[in-house]
Amino acid sequence: MEQYDVVVAGGGMVGAATALGFAQQGLNVAVIEGKAPQPFHPEQPMDLRVSAISPNSVALLMRLGAWESILQMRLCPFKRLETWEHPECRTRFSADEMNLDRLGYIVENRIIQLSLWQQFDDYPNLSLLCPARMTKAIPLDGGHQVELDDGSQLYAKLLVGADGANSQVRQQAGIGITAWDYRQHCMLINVETAFPQQDITWQMFTPRGPRSFLPLPGHQGSLVWYDSPKRIKQLNTMNADQLHEQITTHFPEELGEFKVLNHGSFPLTRRHAQSYYKPGVVLLGDAAHTINPLAGQGVNLGFRDVDVLLHEAEKAGKEWAKPAVLKAYERRRRPDNLLMQSGMDFFYTAFSNSLLPVKLLRNAGLKLAEHTGPVKKQVLKYAMGM
Repeated sequence: MEQYDVVVAGGGMVGAATALGFAQQGLNVAVIEGKAPQPFHPEQPMDLRVSAISPNSVALLMRLGAWESILQMRLCPFKRLETWEHPECRTRFSADEMNLDRLGYIVENRIIQLSLWQQFDDYPNLSLLCPARMTKAIPLDGGHQVELDDGSQLYAKLLVGADGANSQVRQQAGIGITAWDYRQHCMLINVETAFPQQDITWQMFTPRGPRSFLPLPGHQGSLVWYDSPKRIKQLNTMNADQLHEQITTHFPEELGEFKVLNHGSFPLTRRHAQSYYKPGVVLLGDAAHTINPLAGQGVNLGFRDVDVLLHEAEKAGKEWAKPAVLKAYERRRRPDNLLMQSGMDFFYTAFSNSLLPVKLLRNAGLKLAEHTGPVKKQVLKYAMGM
């Protein structure tokens, strides 16, 4: 049985970052992942799955050595954010107000993962097991015996569950979740735009769900369309011309003329693990919490998890695997994740209500928010992890 200090189940963005962070601390780490990310070529079409990366996440990626690799591939910085329901009642955020160069970056998830994987070779104490899948985790001697689908066995002092919303690690550890379905699906549509609008991301609220624009490199953008499962299923069956017609009708004129390049969809579900740890096991990212993707905060919350866990482990020194370290991690992260989940749900529910008094109130709120200077800045700072 191979012996490790840490075994990370899941080599996605959050799992790869966790593995690198522990390897930097000198621990012996293994990463289990079922599928390697597709290599990058500049001429590839943009992926559908992208994230709005905050300055706090950039700082973590820099410490892990991955940010330079991302810069060598592709990304799109943005400086402005606008949100509205009625065009005259807008809340605007800008980097200039915050004395920043930019508010964040839109980056393809695969490129973030690839950039982290490229750092693995720098650490002889980090082993990548791919393709491989965990089938069983059994508590053993204060740690865990991990069985893989090829029959091999590993031992870990700490088993990290970074294996997504349907986490095997969470299930094997017997950690329950609180979950509900938003009864909505989310459609992602990559487009090429006639207008250069690469410095802004915007979101318009409608009673059926938000319509959003995320800028991508080179006059491209990602449209996000929230609606009922039935409506999204209908849109998914359309050809590019039919979808173009629907987008033109239901998206604001800010979009301008465009060409549909690619699209896909997924359901919206909120989950929160009832505990982030058990002795010898810890959950991070989507394995611990999923969030409405309204503000693109999912991966940023996951990277905050990584940051805090690494900080608590480093602070503990030789006691890094003790339950007290995992408890401190959960104590710092659960309230923040819960606040962000609840905040997104409040926004989502408030703007999905078509009652006239509610509509008037929320538009007045957006207009008021535009002129609340320090409060507006504080909300944006929190969202950016600053």
